[in-house]
Amino acid sequence: MEKHWGFYGRNSELAEIEKIISSGRWFFCAISGRRRIGKTTLIQRALKQRPDIQHFYFQVPDSDERGVVQAFQEALEDQGVDTPTAQKIHTFSDMAYLICGLCEIGFIATIDEFQYFHRKGLSPFTSFLQAEVDKLRDTKKGGLFVLGSIHTEMTAILEDHDSPLFNRVTNRISIDHWDFETLFEMFDAHEVEGARHWLFLWAIFEGVPKFYRDCFDQGILSLRDDYRQSTLLNLFFEGSSPLRDEATNWFLRELRGRYDSVLKILANRGPCSYSDLKSEYGRAGSGGEKQLGGYLSTLTDRYQMVEKLQPIFAGKSSRKARYVITDNFLAAWLKAISRNVQMARVQPKPKPLERTDKMLAVHEGYAFEKMIRHLTEEASQKGVGDFELTDIIRGYWNKVDGSDIEIDLVASNEDARIVRFGSCKRDADAHTGQSLKKFATHIDRFLRTKEGKQFTGWTVEKALYSPEFTAKQRKSLGEKEYLCIDLLDFRRVLYG
Repeated sequence: MEKHWGFYGRNSELAEIEKIISSGRWFFCAISGRRRIGKTTLIQRALKQRPDIQHFYFQVPDSDERGVVQAFQEALEDQGVDTPTAQKIHTFSDMAYLICGLCEIGFIATIDEFQYFHRKGLSPFTSFLQAEVDKLRDTKKGGLFVLGSIHTEMTAILEDHDSPLFNRVTNRISIDHWDFETLFEMFDAHEVEGARHWLFLWAIFEGVPKFYRDCFDQGILSLRDDYRQSTLLNLFFEGSSPLRDEATNWFLRELRGRYDSVLKILANRGPCSYSDLKSEYGRAGSGGEKQLGGYLSTLTDRYQMVEKLQPIFAGKSSRKARYVITDNFLAAWLKAISRNVQMARVQPKPKPLERTDKMLAVHEGYAFEKMIRHLTEEASQKGVGDFELTDIIRGYWNKVDGSDIEIDLVASNEDARIVRFGSCKRDADAHTGQSLKKFATHIDRFLRTKEGKQFTGWTVEKALYSPEFTAKQRKSLGEKEYLCIDLLDFRRVLYG
C-alpha cells in the first residue's frame, strides 16, 4: 500500500487556534517557534477545517521596504485577493491599511517571518500596523496571525514597552518540537521500527516535522538496511539534496560577527566550560576572547542556539556550568556534516560519507543523554512512565571537565523520596563490568558530597539506558540490581 505523508500531533495547538478563531471577536495572535517547526502548516491545517473563512497569507522577505511591499502585492495577486485598494499598495502604510480592510470584511491574515520587522529599515511598518490594530479592537470580524522564528525579536516587537505594538497582542502560542508520542506515531505510520534508527534520526532532526517530511519525500524514511549513509547521501550530499544548505540559509545567515566560531567550538568539543571555551576561542586570534561573553549571551538569550547547563543543586552563577548547542540539527551540521559536504566536492563521496557517519556516532552519544531526559520528563508529565518526577532532570559533575565525579542523569521524586541515577550508553554492550563499577563509585561519592547528602534516607535506584537491550542483557544486569530501560520501553508507555 502506498504511504502518504500525514499531519501528526499538534492536537492541543489546533484546539487552541480553533478556540481563537471561533471567539466571535477580532484577534491578534503571535505564534513563535524555530524554523521548520511547522508554524505555517499548523495555520493551514487549522484553517482547512474552516472553509467558511477567507484567508490571506504573506511571507515577509529578507529585503528592504520596496522588496517587502512588492512581495505583498504579489501575494495578493497570487491568492486572488481583490479589494478596491489591492492595486494601490506602494508603502508600508498601504500594507497596514489593506490588512485592516481585509479583517473588516472577515478575512484572517497571516504574516510569516514577522521578526524581520524588528530590523531598523523595516520597523516603521509596526507603527502603521499599530494604528490599524487599534481600529480593529473590539470588532467582531477577522483576525491576524503573526509568525516568527526568533523569539527575542518577536518579543521586542510585541512586548517591549517602547514598541508601537506593545500590549496589542490578544493571544500567544509557542510551537515546540514534536513530542515523542507524536514521533512514535509517525514512525509507526512509516514502519520505522529500529531503536537505533530512531536515535540516528532524532540526533539529527530532533522533533522538527519538516526534516522528517524531507526523508519521506526522498524515499528513505522507511529504509531497513544502510539507512545511515543513504539518509546522509540523499539529504545532504547530492546536488539536489533538500538540506544541503539548510543550516547556512536558516541558521547561520542570521548571525553577525564571530558567533559561528563559538558554535563550531561547542559542536566539536561537546559540553564545554566557559574557561575551556575561552581558551579555545582565544587561539583564533588575539583579543577575541574578550568578546566571548557577549557572543555567548546573544547566542543563549537572543537566538536560543546555546544552552547553559548546571549540575543538580548548582546556582545560576555556578562556575561548573557547561555550554552546549541547543539544536540537534545545528550541532550535527557543524560537527560532522558541513565539513564533509565540502570535502565531497573534491573527493569520491563514499569517503566523506563514511567520515560523516563516524563523527555523527560521537554526536549521538551526547544526543542520547538529552533524548533520555526528554523521554523521561514526557512520560512523567503524561503519567505513563515508571518514575514520577517532581523536578526536571539534571546531571551531576563536580568538575566542569568531568574528570572526577560525573553522573549522566539524576531524577528525583521528592514526594516518594526516591532518587534515580542514570548511565546512558549508545551501545548496550558498553555497560561493561568496569563501567558499572565506575558508575556505582560515582554514585557513592556523590551521595557523600554536600549536594548528595540532600538525598540521605531516600531510596536509591540505579538505571542503565541504551537504545535497545536484549533479554539476556536485561537478565544479567537486573541480577546486579540495575534497571534496564531502552527506547522500546519508552515507546510502549508513550504510544502503545
